[in-house]
Amino acid sequence: MRILIIGSGGREHAIASAFHRSATPTTLFIAPGNGGTHQVGTNSDLAISNGDDVRSFVEKESIDLVVIGPEQPLVDGLADALRAHGTLVVGPSAAAARLEGSKAFSKDFMTRHGIPTAAYRSFERHELDDALAFVQSEGAPIVVKASGLAAGKGAIVCETLADAEHALEDLLGGGLLGDASSTVVVESFMHGEEASLFVLTDGTDFVLLPTAQDHKRIGEGDTGPNTGGMGAYAPAPVMTRERIDEAVASIVQPTLEGMRAEGHPYQGILYVGLMITADGPKVVEYNCRLGDPETQVVLPMLDCDVAQLFYHLANGTLADAEVSFHEGASACVVMASTGYPGAYERGKTIQGLEAGDSDECTVFHAGTRKTASGWETSGGRVLAVSARGDSLAEALDRAYSRLNGISFDGAIFRRDIGHRGLERTSK
Repeated sequence: MRILIIGSGGREHAIASAFHRSATPTTLFIAPGNGGTHQVGTNSDLAISNGDDVRSFVEKESIDLVVIGPEQPLVDGLADALRAHGTLVVGPSAAAARLEGSKAFSKDFMTRHGIPTAAYRSFERHELDDALAFVQSEGAPIVVKASGLAAGKGAIVCETLADAEHALEDLLGGGLLGDASSTVVVESFMHGEEASLFVLTDGTDFVLLPTAQDHKRIGEGDTGPNTGGMGAYAPAPVMTRERIDEAVASIVQPTLEGMRAEGHPYQGILYVGLMITADGPKVVEYNCRLGDPETQVVLPMLDCDVAQLFYHLANGTLADAEVSFHEGASACVVMASTGYPGAYERGKTIQGLEAGDSDECTVFHAGTRKTASGWETSGGRVLAVSARGDSLAEALDRAYSRLNGISFDGAIFRRDIGHRGLERTSK
């Protein structure tokens, strides 16, 4: 099977590695890929924002299946452009991807279909005064979100009214984040514990992947600014069988049924960010693709032919797919550059990657580059060390043991990944 994977992050390295492990023989292309993906496939300097270029590549290379990793090409309609020419694609249509591309749309959608989420109101740029009056009436803490795609920087948890006013003035008044903040959603703060639920769906049938929990804050103890994710683990103990069943009944099924009813059946991967509240699971946000770094712990838990699973997903025959999972747990720890998620330096030499991977421990690259003299950093999140184990504690021990053998100038990482899961499993 000839497969094209769109994207360049750690998520795409994890996807490519999962296909590489498949029993089905595969030839992998990754566009544009990163320093690690060339170890399992062929990187291609392809303009992934240009649908015509991607279609030409698919035709030239006789691609059987395209897997679109990032959200922007999905929101821009790349899946539609490929499907229009008969290509099998893992990824929703642009209309379905609005669940992530427009938080205002997704909140209104949840309201229409009775899906539990935080109370909210949406405001456009000319409604700044109304938005300020609304947060004054609601009080703090409160959450202010840019409606559009903002690379993980669009959700601001405001502990005080002053924080909320500054966020609104920056987003609506100052145009921070550009078009992404032309509409802003203001929503009630939800108390609880977050978890991630991943759904593979061909528009009719669906399969759940292992649940996960990531760590967004840069600092230990969940302190400091939000990042793209500093580590993750799967499964998330907070997601008991009962909570999963409740989330499926109150969120997953109504979401898929609602999209079908509105004429935009969801085909691809639906990532539901959940808050586990005293009133049950509620939706924090939808994403129209796999998460990063959750992919680096969820896909290693698959104990089946990933190539066949994703083929059935794209082909509308998910009911025929064989799905099984490893017992135990998976965890990953992200190594980042000093200064991330703000400004950081590139070009730092990375030591310790030559030790190689094993069946139980893999280094997924994100911001790396291979040079004539070795590996060097090229991004904020540089790599993620992922490991499996019979327990979460064992998976974390393996990940940290491997990570401690890797170094570069200015490397930072959290030493408390999985702390909530460990607390729950030790009770």
